[in-house]
Parts: sequence; structure tokens; C-alpha cells
Amino acid sequence: MIEIANVTKVFGQGEAAFRALDGVSVTIDENEFFTLLGPSGCGKTTLLRTIAGFVDPTSGSVKLDGQSLLESPPYKRPVNTVFQSYALFPHMTVAQNIGFGLEMQGKPKSEVQETVAEMLELVRMTPMADRQTGQISGGQQQRVALARALAPRPKVLLLDEPLSALDFKLRKEMQLELKRLQSETGITFIFVTHDQEEALTMSDRIAVMSEGAIRQIGGPRDIYDHPAERFVADFIGDTNFLEVELLRTEGEEGRIRLASGAETTARALSGGVSAGTVTLAVRPEHADLADPAEALLPGTLAEVVYFGTDTHYHVDLEDGTRFVVRQQNTPAQVQRRAAGDRVGVTFAPGVGQVLRD
Repeated sequence: MIEIANVTKVFGQGEAAFRALDGVSVTIDENEFFTLLGPSGCGKTTLLRTIAGFVDPTSGSVKLDGQSLLESPPYKRPVNTVFQSYALFPHMTVAQNIGFGLEMQGKPKSEVQETVAEMLELVRMTPMADRQTGQISGGQQQRVALARALAPRPKVLLLDEPLSALDFKLRKEMQLELKRLQSETGITFIFVTHDQEEALTMSDRIAVMSEGAIRQIGGPRDIYDHPAERFVADFIGDTNFLEVELLRTEGEEGRIRLASGAETTARALSGGVSAGTVTLAVRPEHADLADPAEALLPGTLAEVVYFGTDTHYHVDLEDGTRFVVRQQNTPAQVQRRAAGDRVGVTFAPGVGQVLRD
């Protein structure tokens, strides 16, 4: 549905110039929940605002259904935006807020009423229809903002970190609500966030951004389990990085030698990494503690951090590297470990990922 080709945006001139977007190219499908994920300042909101029409790119093209959007002002684009600040009208009721955009478009009163009723039902706010927006909670205000944006039935809905103002539990609930709304309406959602868990929970595909460029695009599982480079592996979830020697590669698997001298296999990027010293990424939940004499990497337990659902074991390896092992807590678990214990770290062949730096 959306084709973004070689989009660059430079703010300012001369020495003060800042390249917010650097040759970004991506296609977004119809009826897709697509997330732009990255740290603050990576360019994700600039890209979203370029699609909306609030930012004009320095170069490149943005097309919707094959037609350029760049000549159309924001109000003529079949695109709506939900911002961090919901910007609801405090002097209007919930229903009036939802119907405001339709009224501005000159829609018949009967059509406005029918659509408002439909949107209220969609976001589960029908009992609140006659309340002022100041009389409802933050989560309910967010639902009203979504309903208002969905009422004109845009082809694309842009969401700029709309959950950031909500508390933890409510954010969790609204993540599932957003995915449900996208599925039920069939509208393409483009979601901006710096929260990795939000992206993994809701998205069909994720574009990880850094310094104005897209570093990797893929489904949540692909991005998490098969990061293409160190930045992606480091930004998405918790990761252990080890310096290892890549002995050889065969297809998508490589033979590696660890600092301890032990050898195992890991996933390797086809054609992307040469033999020699490389970085290996291992997720904490993919490793286990073991007897140091039998482990791949012996070390000393430095810290034990209890999280309720799981426990994190921080191990200082013999080469000085800190390695974290995450183990799920179970009622039958009786083993107790303490800081200072000699332990070892082990992980199954093939679970690690050899990275491009």
C-alpha cells in the first residue's frame, strides 16, 4: 500500500545541517500492522510525519496505492494520525469528539450518528458516549482518540507513541486492543515506538531504525531470533555478546571457538561474515548454568537477581566478560546459588547468532 523510496530529510544548512532520514526505502502492505522501532532521535517520527504530510522530504518519494502523496497537503491525504497527546476537545462529549471530523467533512447527520455509534462499539465506549472527555480515564481518552481517527475510515492510520502516557498495566491492555482494532477494521497501521516489547507484541513486521536509516526489517520472531547486526541484537531485548573465532561456515551455520577453547556451532549470516574474530550474540534465556568442568564457559557467579517469574544469574567469565543467564522460576525449583559460587555457562549448538558489527 505504501512505497517509500530513497527518502532523505535534512534539517538546517551548512555545518548546522542534521540528516534526520538517510535514504530510507520500505514498502508497507495493505492491512498490515507495521512498526517503526528505534531509540529517540533515530528518525522514526520524522518518517511518520513525512507520510502524514507534516514534513516535506529533501529527496525521495512517498506513494500510496501507486500515487505520489508529496503533492497533497495533509488534509487531503487518506491518512489519519494519533499523537502522544490525544488533543481531545474538553468542551465536547465523547460522541461529539468522535463525530467532529465527519461533521467538518460535511457528512449527513444520520451518517455521522451511525458512524459514531459504530466507533463507540468498536472501542467499547458506548456507555461513555455522553460524558465529557475530562470525566474519563487516560486509557478511555486514548480509545476516544483512536475512534475519532478511525471514524473517517482512512486507508492508513499513523500512531506516534500513543501509549507512552499510560501506566504499565493499561499499556499492556491497550497493546492487545490496538491489535484487535487493526484486525477488525482492516486498516493499515503504522506504529512508532521505542518500546521493544510493544513492537514484538503487536506487529506483523518491524523496521528497526538508527541514525536515520533502517537497519533491519522482519517479523517479530525473525528480528528477535535472527538479528542482522550488533545494533539490532543489542536494542531488541537482552543479549550477551562474546568475542569468538569463526572457524568456517557451511550455509547458514558456522563452527566457532569460544575464549575457553571449547567449540560449538552458531547461526551465521550467509555471505555476510568472514572467518576470523567475530561477535556472537546469545540470549540470556537460551543459556543455562552448569558445572564449570562440563560447561562451555567457566566463571564465577557475581549476582543473583530475582524477578518473580524468573531469575537472572550474572556470571563473570574467566576472560572478564559478564554473561547473564535467565532461568524461569518453577515451584519444583530447589537449587540455590549465591554470589561467589563457581559455575559454568552452557548453551545448545546453533542458538547463538554470529553478527556483523
